[in-house]
Amino acid sequence: MSDAAIRPAPRLVFVIPCYNEEETLPATMDAIAALLASCKSQGLIREDSFACYVDDGSQDATWELIRQRHEQDRACRGIKFAANAGHQNAVWAGMATARRWGADCIISLDADLQDDISVVPEMLREYLRGIDIVYGVRSSRETDTAFKRDTAQLFYKLMARLNVAMIPDHADYRLVSRPVLKALRGFQEESLFLRGLFPVLGFRTSKVYYKRQERKTGKSKYPLRKMISFAWLGITSCSAAPLRLAGVLSFICMLIALIAFIVSLFKYFSGAVVPGWTSLVIIILFLGAAQLFCLAIMGEYIAKIFTEVRHRPRYIIEKTI
Repeated sequence: MSDAAIRPAPRLVFVIPCYNEEETLPATMDAIAALLASCKSQGLIREDSFACYVDDGSQDATWELIRQRHEQDRACRGIKFAANAGHQNAVWAGMATARRWGADCIISLDADLQDDISVVPEMLREYLRGIDIVYGVRSSRETDTAFKRDTAQLFYKLMARLNVAMIPDHADYRLVSRPVLKALRGFQEESLFLRGLFPVLGFRTSKVYYKRQERKTGKSKYPLRKMISFAWLGITSCSAAPLRLAGVLSFICMLIALIAFIVSLFKYFSGAVVPGWTSLVIIILFLGAAQLFCLAIMGEYIAKIFTEVRHRPRYIIEKTI
């Protein structure tokens, strides 16, 4: 333990969301168990630290693997959703349950272990010296395709332009202390976007950098469709800028319509022949498309309001072990 430590060794809980991870999970459980043992031997965490696997409504043998592992190793615990509720809800459920189970801090990471767990001791040392949120940040995107790398950079630039506080190249690999877990109880929104939530909390933060690993088994649970949906969730959950964009677009359309009106009026009084209905149809179609676009954006936010006021549970836990 570092001489600069101002906190005692914590009871650490790994929060690991899983969705159809039967191919990956056995190796992941072995790696996490070895990491727990190593951190305990170094005095970085308490002996009662453990891993909590959150089964997000998997349809394969994921839960059975968690249950079998628990019978052999009590440092393996599990939460089973009754239905798929999404990655963000799985992380949230793991954090909330870990807090109730007495965690001093949690580390969330994905089950494929592409986020390098060798930096966990460094995260813990940051916690010991008083840091409440430690972000795991990718040092490079060499393992990504050019398309994914470029779109990710575009997304972070867009979020910065929208004044959304985010940590570039940080996913959901982070250490969170108990005071932060307690503070999160006050956030009741249904549409969770954790990457945009943690940076606005105001606690002491730091970063550790790591090189993302190649996925060894199984398939990615984030195809292009889900990545686009997740990006849109982040934009609409953290910023009202799209609503303002709709207003700006409407104003631009009004200016174009006004210019077209003045030009048409000038041609009328100057005796010029009006070309016909083509220009009129183009203007009507342009204005109609702009109006529909604005209505679609406003409809997205109204749908979020509808979701919030229903106050439905974010997830339903079927079992815990």
